[in-house]
Amino acid sequence: MDIEKRIEIVKNVAYEIITEKDLKELFETKDKIVAYDGFEPSGLAHLPFGVYRPLIIKELEKAGIRFKLLLADTFAWINMKFGGDIEKIRRAGEYFLEVWKAAGLDLNKIEVVWHKDLISDEEYWKKVITIAQNHTLRRTLRALTIAGRVESLDNVTSIIFYPSMQAADIFHLEVDICQLGLDQRKVNVLAREVAEKLSWKKPVAVHHNLLMGLQGPVKPQKMDEDVRKDIIITSKMSKSKPDTAIFVHDSEEEIKRKIMKAYCPEKQVEDNPVLQYFKEIVFRINKEIMIERPQKYGGDLEILSYNELEKMYKEGKIHPLDLKSALVKYINEVIQPIREHFEKNSKAKELYEEISSYKITR
Repeated sequence: MDIEKRIEIVKNVAYEIITEKDLKELFETKDKIVAYDGFEPSGLAHLPFGVYRPLIIKELEKAGIRFKLLLADTFAWINMKFGGDIEKIRRAGEYFLEVWKAAGLDLNKIEVVWHKDLISDEEYWKKVITIAQNHTLRRTLRALTIAGRVESLDNVTSIIFYPSMQAADIFHLEVDICQLGLDQRKVNVLAREVAEKLSWKKPVAVHHNLLMGLQGPVKPQKMDEDVRKDIIITSKMSKSKPDTAIFVHDSEEEIKRKIMKAYCPEKQVEDNPVLQYFKEIVFRINKEIMIERPQKYGGDLEILSYNELEKMYKEGKIHPLDLKSALVKYINEVIQPIREHFEKNSKAKELYEEISSYKITR
């Protein structure tokens, strides 16, 4: 596969690439390219984790990119997930592995890393301190959105370690690409700046979009340097708001109940979660879709691309209820094998029941 085609695959996944020039140079100069994505083990898997991220990883693998998936148990502990109970956090990490298997990721081709193994290495902590020495406390506080926290002196002190540690992960794992959500942008930019200052290898940052919660756009409490990015981050689907999130364990009836209540204004394309799920999930799996409608409303519509769907919706040729009904069908189809894995596999079922019993903390 030529370099331009590989870059196109990455661009098809990314909301932004920092920078495309660096990505091209990486493809031109290195044979084995490694990316990483990291996850705090906490709570049950929803669409962004259990469906969207595996789809992105499988696409990037087509471009010859190998992955390290970081189970960030230490970060979940710092962030007081499950009340800071490290054993519960690590059980959630085992559950995450079952979700990835059920979602079709080949874990034989992926290196799974537990963060607990990184923190036992003295060299890792040298990197953490070196990074902390090369940026300000103000910068750390501004970066706390990566942990789902607002910039505030009322945060627990442990959270202050989070940005320097996450930046250190990039260099300690020796990855070429940081493939994370747009909400992780600040720490990846920090890592690139520190790398330049210290003459370390500068990582390429590939930030994918964030799936919006079913509630639609949410205005940020505080605007940052980019209002559009702030809205995307604030509006993302959250496991801690279960009625605005779709989980991989939801029944078809539950999926329908949630989607039929979703924010989906007629003819509105921007900040429409229903359309976004078609773009980021449904059309990554299906080359064409069917919008089923009664004959009196024009009959069924066969649609061959997301752009065609968006155009027709914007022109008022598709009603929100018909769009939602179609989404219920396609989301249920993609979730069904994952749901069944946890119903039929005894180990997965045990982990699901255990994690379900834990109290979720933000």
